[in-house]
Amino acid sequence: MKDNRITAGTFHPEQDQEEYTLRPRRLEEFLGQDRLKENLGVFIQAARERQESLDHVFFSGPPGLGKTTLAGIIANELGVQFRATSAPALERPGDLAAILTTVGDKNVFFIDEIHRLKPIIEEMLYNAMEDFEIDVVMGQGPGARTIKIPLLPFTMVGATTKTGLVSGPLYSRFGITARLDFYTNEDIESIIHRSAGILKIQLEEEACRMIAFRSRGTPRVANRLLRRMRDFAQVWGDGLITGEIVVRGMSALAIDSLGLDKLDRDILKTVIENYGGGPVGSETLAISIGEAVDTLEDVYEPYLIQKGLIQRTPRGRTATRLAYEHLDVEQRGSEDQKILF
Repeated sequence: MKDNRITAGTFHPEQDQEEYTLRPRRLEEFLGQDRLKENLGVFIQAARERQESLDHVFFSGPPGLGKTTLAGIIANELGVQFRATSAPALERPGDLAAILTTVGDKNVFFIDEIHRLKPIIEEMLYNAMEDFEIDVVMGQGPGARTIKIPLLPFTMVGATTKTGLVSGPLYSRFGITARLDFYTNEDIESIIHRSAGILKIQLEEEACRMIAFRSRGTPRVANRLLRRMRDFAQVWGDGLITGEIVVRGMSALAIDSLGLDKLDRDILKTVIENYGGGPVGSETLAISIGEAVDTLEDVYEPYLIQKGLIQRTPRGRTATRLAYEHLDVEQRGSEDQKILF
């Protein structure tokens, strides 16, 4: 009888690593996003050979695709230190100045949610990124003066889920720009294999495929579902994640065959039942489902659009024929308004 269990790739933690992590540390460990990974490898190698700091890097894309992970990988591949913060944490110019003056030569400084930088902070970054110096105001009133503080060359890595909210002057200062896309099911399966090896989880091939298909093309979701299926397999079975365990576990989590959770379905039902299939504005839709607009636009909409379940139009969001079919709802029209597909 064929043994269809998977014990995914052996994990070799570094000697100085106190505890393992699912987050890849090297480009060779990062699965998916092949073209981006290949290009980064070239840029990093060139910077190392010239013994220069890597040009500033800008990552965009939906949450959970690996933007922060790639920033850390860049530092590891360059053999330099990694400093990280988020834009909301930088409240005053002094906060940024304190970091920039201590980042260190050729090190990597990562800012998450960079679209949320305050204008005064952003303006300070312009000179820091372009000329490696910052302007600091000394004193107050008529006797105040501005002095320039030189900085050691560093690599700025910015990440955002909303490229459109990043100002042109800031965006233009990044020499390397890349967008991370949703992963293929095959890539997600490989990621699940790797994570299973790290966590010492055993699962069947069928179970791996089922988890991957419901992971919304997102590694973070895949790893979360893998952990939850491990819990169900431990309590309901002998620790082996089987297809039956996945079906029962996904039902318990209210995740359907497309990977949609309850809020995803609530979004589709609200558009269809409350607004006749749309169009409906994002703010109105967010209020109707009791969620923040940013969460709706950043977390839920990208996947629903990618799966062809909703469309963005100039007038708002509309449900597609696939949404009606998935929810098993009859598509209706009226003499005044018909939804055409």
